[in-house]
Amino acid sequence: MAGGHYVALSGMRTRLDELDRLANDIANVGTAGYKAERTGQRNAPRPVFDDALETAIDASTGGRRLDARAGAIEPTGRNMDLAIEGNGFLVVDTAAGVRYTRNGHLNRADDGSLMTADGAVVRGVDGPIAVGTGTVIVENDGTVYSDGAVVGRLAVVQFADPGALVRESGALLRAEETPTPVAAPTVRTGSLEQANVSIVDRVAELTSVNRSFQALQKAVSVLMNDVDGRAIESIGRR
Repeated sequence: MAGGHYVALSGMRTRLDELDRLANDIANVGTAGYKAERTGQRNAPRPVFDDALETAIDASTGGRRLDARAGAIEPTGRNMDLAIEGNGFLVVDTAAGVRYTRNGHLNRADDGSLMTADGAVVRGVDGPIAVGTGTVIVENDGTVYSDGAVVGRLAVVQFADPGALVRESGALLRAEETPTPVAAPTVRTGSLEQANVSIVDRVAELTSVNRSFQALQKAVSVLMNDVDGRAIESIGRR
């Protein structure tokens, strides 16, 4: 296959990856604490085709990085909703291990512990926080009260490179580096941080990627049908 085919096919492959990323961002525009992702492109030199993409193409999607910029904080009036101002992530326990999130839509588990909307147990600085059946209030420094009694303080951590966090689902993130505690977090109760996704920007980007994919698809069609067809016809006349 001619080199031009590989160039066009590699472009189509990267556009498909971009479409997947954009679709995920748009689907989570209403998820509290959700962070968008950014991707780049990288060359895949021909000697390492098999290692890079298991096919002979000239470019591939570069690694994804989390867009860790804060989203807008909107009031909800619910005392178990909270948003972290500035740097910081809540620490939660899941079946797969410790994870991190900025989605502060909290609930009360059957055993009285704090948990996220997807069932992860929220950690305090001294372990899981048990709020029992009392009225829950979270102060601006992350101290949690139940019926007026202190029951714990939210564990809030930060990362040297938050862009390296890996998304598992929605606003739930996995870390490859060890976090450090935020000494004096600022927690706004009765509010939630919104996704940092601009739906207008994503739709515009989606349109651009779709058009680019169609142009590359047409290029492949021209190369496969017109150029190769003429070459075959010319050879056949000899």
